Amino acid sequence: MARSTKRRLSEAQEFEVMKMILDKFLWLGFIIMAFGLYQAFYSNVYYGLTWILTGAIILLVFTWIITKEYEVVR
Repeated sequence: MARSTKRRLSEAQEFEVMKMILDKFLWLGFIIMAFGLYQAFYSNVYYGLTWILTGAIILLVFTWIITKEYEVVR
């Protein structure tokens, strides 16, 4: 049988990779909220609030993923 050539990451390396990936999704949430704010000012307020709510949901979901994936050690 052939040996697997996959490398194992240490916990610190895995955490750094996860931080880089989740950082992009958090930026996405803030960009969506900023777009919603723009729409609320220059277009329909309810349409803008929908975008702001969507961005907030994205931020909450990824906050939940972060806290579920990594336990906070006191």
